[in-house]
Amino acid sequence: MSGRLGQLPRTGGAYKVSPDDFRVEELPAYPPSGEGSHTYLWIEKRGLDTRQAVSAIARALGVAERDCGTAGLKDRHAVARQWVSVPGAAPEAARALALPGLRVLEVSRHGNKLKTGHLRGNRFEVAVRGACEDALARAEQLLGALAQEGLPNFYGAQRFGRRGDNAETGRALLLGRRTVRDPREARLYISALQSDLFNTWLEARVSAGTLRTVRAGDLLCRVPAGGPFASTDPATDQARIDAWEIVPTGPMPGWNMPRPPEGSAARAEEDTLLEAADLSLDSFAHPHVKRFAEGTRRAAAVRPEGLRAWLEGDALWLGFSLPPGSYATVLLGEVIGGPDPGRSRVSSGPWT
Repeated sequence: MSGRLGQLPRTGGAYKVSPDDFRVEELPAYPPSGEGSHTYLWIEKRGLDTRQAVSAIARALGVAERDCGTAGLKDRHAVARQWVSVPGAAPEAARALALPGLRVLEVSRHGNKLKTGHLRGNRFEVAVRGACEDALARAEQLLGALAQEGLPNFYGAQRFGRRGDNAETGRALLLGRRTVRDPREARLYISALQSDLFNTWLEARVSAGTLRTVRAGDLLCRVPAGGPFASTDPATDQARIDAWEIVPTGPMPGWNMPRPPEGSAARAEEDTLLEAADLSLDSFAHPHVKRFAEGTRRAAAVRPEGLRAWLEGDALWLGFSLPPGSYATVLLGEVIGGPDPGRSRVSSGPWT
């Protein structure tokens, strides 16, 4: 990465040595109102992923799992706190739940089911073990650079499946070389392909030192969220990027994805990205995938908040908050050294 961050020495070390070394807490978009037909449970879980936790709660309270809601998914190799909504459950029964690996910390009511994305972000505290002797000083310098320069908004390795081949499977679906009966599975594979293509675009941007440098034709969006618009006055837009008012966006390809203006360098780069994978935006319009392959844009960089580092016993601890959809593992890779494995999943080599 260019800039000060790219020149600083990393700390080394490893994270997720034990689940207690990785703590994550949702930052809700809104608190439950205290009234309504849905019971909201603020839970803490260990050794369970979110789907496993929701399944256990649904069974215990006698409701259908599909009717429960969460704002996001949390890994099982962590201590995670998040809200779960359950329709029609008695608050008293929710408070009394005693399930393996799960504690109910708070119960309230709200008028609607909790939907995916209904959160402001996530707060993390992560232990790094085996770091170098001056790890704290290095971490403080690195976190200062991240606060100023921003974090490249790569998708992490978990996006691409345990074997790292979900993106290739998604491409095979588009090219008619593979079929999948379960729509949820097909959506997963297509999403992995879109994410992989975005990571490829972003890797090139980072390598060129233009992560937060506007170019004519770039599609920008407001921070923290907003619809994309084309840059027509790069000088003015660059000042707004420097102030973290707006940020460049990259492609999550699909049949209806907003595109840079025709004839611009930004448009040509995105066309080349698809050509290298033997795809076009029309590839995403096939009837068997069209309903979940519309396409969108993703911010090239995010600004972590609450950045801090401290020593506790033999571990270096890192604290930070990220917006929804951004990966803690990517930030940890920037501090510890060596890219997050997700960055090596970019489709830079020839597709086969």
